[in-house]
Parts: sequence; C-alpha cells; structure tokens
Amino acid sequence: MRALARSPQKPELLCAPGNAGIARDARLLNIAADDVRGLIRAAEGEQVDLVVVGPEAPLVEGLVDGLSSLKIAAFGPTAAAAKLEGSKAYAKEIMIEANIPTARFELVGDVEDGMAAIDRYPVVLKADGLAAGKGVVIAEDERTARDTLEKFLVDHRFGTRMVVVEEFLVGEELSLLALCDGVRALPMAPARDFKRIYDGDEGPNTGGMGSYSPVAGIDAARVRELAAIVHQPVVDLMRARGTPFHGVLYAGLMLTTDGPRVLEFNVRFGDPETQAVLPRLRSDPVEVLLAATRPGGLEGVVLDWTDDWAVTLVLASAGYPASSSSGDEIHGLDQVPVGIEVTHAGTARRGGSPGAGGGGSGASGETASRDGAIVTAGGRVLNVTALGASARSAREAAYAAAEKISFDGMQMRRDIAASAELQNAGAR
Repeated sequence: MRALARSPQKPELLCAPGNAGIARDARLLNIAADDVRGLIRAAEGEQVDLVVVGPEAPLVEGLVDGLSSLKIAAFGPTAAAAKLEGSKAYAKEIMIEANIPTARFELVGDVEDGMAAIDRYPVVLKADGLAAGKGVVIAEDERTARDTLEKFLVDHRFGTRMVVVEEFLVGEELSLLALCDGVRALPMAPARDFKRIYDGDEGPNTGGMGSYSPVAGIDAARVRELAAIVHQPVVDLMRARGTPFHGVLYAGLMLTTDGPRVLEFNVRFGDPETQAVLPRLRSDPVEVLLAATRPGGLEGVVLDWTDDWAVTLVLASAGYPASSSSGDEIHGLDQVPVGIEVTHAGTARRGGSPGAGGGGSGASGETASRDGAIVTAGGRVLNVTALGASARSAREAAYAAAEKISFDGMQMRRDIAASAELQNAGAR
C-alpha cells in the first residue's frame, strides 16, 4: 500500500479490510479479505481502475476470475494459476514438468507412508494446502516427524490430507519475486528473509521475522539468470496449459553447492521481503502493475532501483508462531524517526473504531488516545524498515527505530541482516 501511495499519479486508494496503519493511506472498506463476492461488488460499485490482491486465500478462491468477468483490471493470478501456492503438491508437479530444480520429495497421505519416506534427518514436512506460513516443519528427529505427520494427516491441521516429505537442503536462502503478465517474468530486486522465530535460526518456522535487500553476490545479471531458470519456465508452462500466470510469482530459493533449488512458490507479494524490496523501487508501481494487466504487458518495461540497502524487522506478539496475543497496547509509534517506514500487519484500534483489522501493511507514525489506542491483533504485528547507504547503516537505523516501540510480550530477532553487514563491509 505504501508503494502505491508513493506513486506520482497520487491514486485514490481503497483497502479491505485494512488496519490501523493503512487507514492513513487508504479509505477502508469493511469487507473481509476472504469475502470474494463482497470484494467484487465493492470494486464494481467504487468503479476502481485496478485491484491489487494481497492475501493468498481470495486468489485461490477466484477473486481475480470474478473481477475479470466484469472487465475490472486485477493484478494477480486466477484460481487455476493460484494453485501454485494453494497446493504444494501441485507446485512440485509444475517444477518437475518444467524442469525447475527443486529438492527431492515424496507425496504421502498416511502417517506410516510418511515415516517410510524419510531416509535421514533433518527432513522437511509440508502440509499440502494454505497454512499462513505455518505449514512447514523441519523435523530434526523421528519423534518430531511422527508428531507432525499426525497433526497434518490425522488431526488435519490446516485442512490438509496430503503431505510433501522433502529433502532438507543446505545453503543460503534467497527470495526472488517476479512480475508476470502471462507471457514474461520480470524479476524484482533480490531479498533474503529469516523464517525461524529466534536468533541464529533457532525455533519453529514463522511467516518471516525480517528481511533485507539487496543480497551480496546476487547482481542484476545473476537475478536475470535465476529468473530464466525458475520463473520464466513456470510462466511458459502455465501458458501452455491454458492457465496463464499473471501477478507476482515469489520463489523461495536455496542456493546450494549444486546450484539453486526452489523451496516454494507464492503467488503474491510476500511478507516480509516486500517491505524491504518495494522501498528501493524508483519506478512508478501503479504504472507497472497496470501494464501487466494490459495487452502488450510488461514488454519493454525496465524496473529502476536505488542503490540503498533496506532492512526490515518484524515485531511479533507474545506466543507467536504457536499462538498470538491481541489487545496489547502499542507504545512509541510517535517516537519513530522520520524516514523510517513502520508498516502495520496485525494491528487494530481499541474499541473497533476505523482502522481495526489484521493483514496488509500501511505506514503510521501516530499515537492515539487510550480509547482509540493502537493494539495488537495478530501474530506479526509491525514491520520496521530503514534505508541506508550500507547494510550497516540501514540495520542500525532499523534497530534504533524498533527500540522506540514496545508492547507486552513483543518478540524481535536481533540478528536480522547481521551477515549482510559483515559481507557488505568486507566488499568495500
């Protein structure tokens, strides 16, 4: 939302459902993110020129299909194409057919079959359906593997009935998003995110606890090479299948000694990488996203990036990722220095006044009276992003700003971009 708000076209922005931060940049619509019919009616009634779909659930449920039937421009994949994220088994099928490098795997529907498929630990177990970033478990031992398989296949956690049992890969992770118009994939700046809840990559996986961009050693030529290996084959195959892919194709990669391997695909702007990538974009995002929905698509489009480093820190609520705490008052937002971008995720206003809700992102530097105080309303609560001429300056600015903010049980990793700071310093 902040990137769209920065557009020189100064668009009028609407957001459903929004949150306490997004309310500063957009008019909020009281429609749930998964209310596909309500969203379509609102887009038609408001005569919007472009719908940018954020969450994965409405994409999988066919929001873009419904908008397209009414000739409303929408940046995002159809339900058929969104299956790339909606089913990890389907994503693996596409990778194999398109000859995209990925980890070895087996698809199982039974606990004992799952245990038999494991030949070594650690092993990666993935619930087949949507799981809000919580359906992946790295099992270090037999007990954890069995417990996880039982949660997924017996208790049907996340509604799944199939599990991908996948080889554990070693290397450096890389996130690479590409804008797609059904024919071509235009890569964005690379980023690196941090999935585990605790410093040193300890603890359970989360939706992401921080990120940074750019990534040392991944220059523009390497980005183009990776997109040609990973993203473009997906776009080509989906088009050949009659389900062309439009929107954002996010690839989570592991850079191994044997080359890049795809860990997962998402079909949207993913958190927290987006918060580190988009602030570096000089190009007008409204113009680029509209182009992707029109005849001719992204042909000839060149994305312009600053040389700045961006570091994003995620501030999570007590109990995350196993649970989350809601209603805890957030202090210090008015103390964050100018130039630091604080984007809201799981926030609301106490009392249910405008701006309540979770999901999404929007900048805010305000404080509020206690009656309308900004409070936690989800697992990942806020993102704090700073730009700097070096990884070190961006990192120091991000942490200094995050220290101004507090709420009960706040969790924050202290090692986000620490390795980037060292690599960047060594490169100078």
